[in-house]
Amino acid sequence: MGRSQETFSKKENERKKQKKRKDKAEKREERKANSDKGKSFEDMLAYVDENGNLTNTPPDPKKKKVFKEEDMQIGVFKRAAEEPQDTLRTGIVTFFNESKGFGFIKDSVNNDSVFVHINSLKEAVKENDKVTFNVESGHKGLNAVNVSLIK
Repeated sequence: MGRSQETFSKKENERKKQKKRKDKAEKREERKANSDKGKSFEDMLAYVDENGNLTNTPPDPKKKKVFKEEDMQIGVFKRAAEEPQDTLRTGIVTFFNESKGFGFIKDSVNNDSVFVHINSLKEAVKENDKVTFNVESGHKGLNAVNVSLIK
C-alpha cells in the first residue's frame, strides 16, 4: 500500500486556515452584536460635563454658567515682546576647529554653549581664548556674531 498524500505540513497549514476562518467568523459576530445600527439618536449623543469630560447623561441645567461673548478669547495669546538682553556678552572659546571653520563659546553668564562660525570672527581665535560676542538666533539655536578677543 502507498502512503497517504497528505504530509504533516499540509495538515498543519489546513489547521491554520481553519483557525483563521473561525477567528474571522467570531470577530464578525462580535461586531454585529456590538454595532451601533438600530440605536436611537439619543443613545448616540455625547455630552460635556462641567469639568470638560464626555458623558452620556445630559448636563444639569442648575450648574449652567453664562459667559459674555466679549470675555471669550478664541485663539492663542500674543507673546509679550521680550526685553532685549545684554547685547554684548563675554565667554571662553571651548572648542574651535580651523579646518572646518566652526567652534563653540561657553557664555560666562549663563554657561550656555553658543555656536560660532569662522565668518563671524573679527580676528583669529583658538581654544581657551576670552572673547566678547553678540548672540542671534539661528536655525538650530543660538549663534555668536561679531566675535572679538578680549585683550
